[in-house]
Amino acid sequence: MKKEKARKIGIMGGTFDPIHIGHLILGENAWHQFGLEKVLFMPSANPPHKPNRIGRADIQERVDMVRDAIADNPHFELSLEEAFREDYCYTSETLQEMTVKHPDTEYYFIMGADSLFAFETWHEPQKICQNCVIVAAVRDHVSAEHFKEQIEYLTQKYQVDIRILSTPNIDVSSHEIREWIRKANTSLKYYVPDKVISYIKEKNLYSECKE
Repeated sequence: MKKEKARKIGIMGGTFDPIHIGHLILGENAWHQFGLEKVLFMPSANPPHKPNRIGRADIQERVDMVRDAIADNPHFELSLEEAFREDYCYTSETLQEMTVKHPDTEYYFIMGADSLFAFETWHEPQKICQNCVIVAAVRDHVSAEHFKEQIEYLTQKYQVDIRILSTPNIDVSSHEIREWIRKANTSLKYYVPDKVISYIKEKNLYSECKE
């Protein structure tokens, strides 16, 4: 019989370039739905699937924006596990290290539907599955049937615990927000926390960003 672990902690990983309301809503709803102690927001310094970062925010700027965005939420916490590494950051290795350091903790790795469908392209997906529960949120452009089929496929292949996150669909991305800033044609109000908007303006981030 599988032993119940003492702590349940969520992980929101990503570049957060910039962090936006969609990230925060996913984290909050995962905390509430699964009874998590807290949710770690974990900016990644060098994600292997996003090698070209010309014109983007550097890691210190992204850490600062995450810190500002989550400051008023007592069950959100900034994690620097992947922030200042010089080599590529792999989720599989980070989760393995965290599980070894905290064997009493069950980690809930929160991701969107797009990541779930790309999951087999990630580095060592089997190791990820061994060290966390995957929490997946559906998006409008993915049918419920297709989403369910992918969950069943991954569950059978990797013997992984995948749980569906019931959350309002906020179909906005960091890519779109960078484009809005570059073109100066859309208000960021309510899409990005006010403190983060102020930081972006102060640092003049993304105005010359080319995807």
